Amino acid sequence: MNETFDVLERHNYWHGESIRTGIVRERYIAQVAAFSGNRLVKVLVGQRRTGKSTILRQFIRSLIDQGVNPVNIFYLDKEHLDFSGITVSSELDALIRLYRETLAVKGKVYLLLDEVQEIEGWEKLAASYAQDTRDDYEIYLTGSNSHMLSSELGTYLSGRHVPINVYPLAFPEFVDAYGAKPDKAGLLAYLERGGLPELIHIENRDARRHYVMALRDSILLNDIVRKFGVQDVALLVRLFHFLCANIGSLFSVNNLVKHLKSAGAKTNFETLSRYVDHIERALLIHDCNRYDIRGKDILSGSRKYYVNDLAFREYLTPGFDPGVSRRLENCIFLHYRSHGYTVHVGSHNNLDVDFVVEKGEERTYVQVCYLLADENIIEREYRSLEAIRDHYPKIVVSMDDVPFGTRNGIHHCRAWDLLCSER
Repeated sequence: MNETFDVLERHNYWHGESIRTGIVRERYIAQVAAFSGNRLVKVLVGQRRTGKSTILRQFIRSLIDQGVNPVNIFYLDKEHLDFSGITVSSELDALIRLYRETLAVKGKVYLLLDEVQEIEGWEKLAASYAQDTRDDYEIYLTGSNSHMLSSELGTYLSGRHVPINVYPLAFPEFVDAYGAKPDKAGLLAYLERGGLPELIHIENRDARRHYVMALRDSILLNDIVRKFGVQDVALLVRLFHFLCANIGSLFSVNNLVKHLKSAGAKTNFETLSRYVDHIERALLIHDCNRYDIRGKDILSGSRKYYVNDLAFREYLTPGFDPGVSRRLENCIFLHYRSHGYTVHVGSHNNLDVDFVVEKGEERTYVQVCYLLADENIIEREYRSLEAIRDHYPKIVVSMDDVPFGTRNGIHHCRAWDLLCSER
């Protein structure tokens, strides 16, 4: 354990070491800071390699800048090979106790545990420290599986934890990181490259593809195959590629079964349902249910799927390209989801609305297209919104260079303006 403590010391900032903060994720730092100063467990949940560790380091920097003694900040990144020997919560507990004793730590301790789901029994340990009545702990966790909130952590800390969902770089962050302009050209570049932070430092296209493929393999194997005991790995990969290639398409699991069987795959409804669920839990994709606007009910059956980052669409499915419109639709979906909105596909009088987005009492109907190039396209895109007879805002989002203003109460918005409206 003493050797592990020596390694821990090298990974912390107890002696004034400089902190590599990377791209500053101001919106997430603000969210974390807003919930600090209490016993609630703060949980950053997001796909691997979306910047959760960077956000933790930035938060450590802010704590130190505010006057917190660096010795009172305990940081452990379970993804680092140096900590591969810590596999169960009792070992982590012993390391924390050794840290307090060796450094004679007084006062509140900030526990920041990165990719904590890799440690067996982590949820019990988090609950124990969060409810410790003798010593003062403030706990920050990160994880790469949505199940940790709904099941593991929820069982032991129901009502005493705060989820903070972390997404890849948003378009404004992409603009800042790449030195791009917040315009049409910048957005087209974003729709191609996506927002994985580490791709910023990889200019060669083949190298970017290899990085994305390696990330895919790491997530599928570590967060799905190993965790859930998936037997048909080839089918899992094939399914993920299919979902990447068909972003924004409306279909059901039954459709998936028929398609894959026609292509020679041996599968069934139960297997594919589980695999889709696993891929969602690993936060690689998001589903978008259909919503009956008039009946105000979620509709069963067909739904749409969107990738968590467009780099997967770009580098894993180089064949058929659904075009800019589908990529833009995926981008708008992620924009609203990352800002805390619930997003559905709208259905009204046999017409579909791309998105019904809601937050509290707020609701907006959103239609997305590439270009309003002629009157037929304009009529098609506005028709479904014009049929809705309520007072909620309605917008059409496109890549047109010039804003079209308002038509029948429906506002036209250039995509880059919408994406930069909330930073």
